[in-house]
Amino acid sequence: MEGLKKYKKTMILTSIVMLLPILVGVLLWDRLPEQVATHFDFEGNPNGWTSRGFTVFGIPLFLLVCQWIAAAATLSDPKHKNLSEKVFKLILWLVPIVSLILVFVTYGYALGYETSEGSIAFAILGIFFIVIGNYLPKCRQNYTVGIKIPWTLHDEENWNHTHRMAGYLWMLGGLIILANIFLKWDWLFPVVLAVAVLVPTIYSYLYYRKHGCSE
Repeated sequence: MEGLKKYKKTMILTSIVMLLPILVGVLLWDRLPEQVATHFDFEGNPNGWTSRGFTVFGIPLFLLVCQWIAAAATLSDPKHKNLSEKVFKLILWLVPIVSLILVFVTYGYALGYETSEGSIAFAILGIFFIVIGNYLPKCRQNYTVGIKIPWTLHDEENWNHTHRMAGYLWMLGGLIILANIFLKWDWLFPVVLAVAVLVPTIYSYLYYRKHGCSE
């Protein structure tokens, strides 16, 4: 695929980053328990476990496959040229960096190091929201990345106004999620996520009712 050739170096670098946990896991193999805690509640208590083999090999390889599928799907978009190079590279780096942090936190917990998984999760989610919110207004109309609903996909003006509003909303949501590191309210993230998804959808519909479709 021509698009993948253009981002060949980025794909190789992100793939290496996503495979680093395998190397670390192999070096720590004898020190890791047979069952590794891989899911935690917001209080930092483990509530999900996977085998050592799947944790070390399965999770990084699964994420790597997802990364390549997502990249291929994005570049297969008929309007993928509307997606700026900066936004696409951001997409390519988000999952590797987040997965790298989470996997090493998992290793740390398995080795007995005290970590605050809940706080780390909120920090990652908050930063994720802020970064996405910053780039949403810069995201041009396409079928893969952004708020893809009928009213935005059929009207470029609707797309631009909706994404501009959503960008501010997502950045505000990110700041609220970061504040939850100290508040520790389990219900807050689902509420922020629901607002971040529903409000732009309602806004886009109301914009359509008021202005119609420009195409």
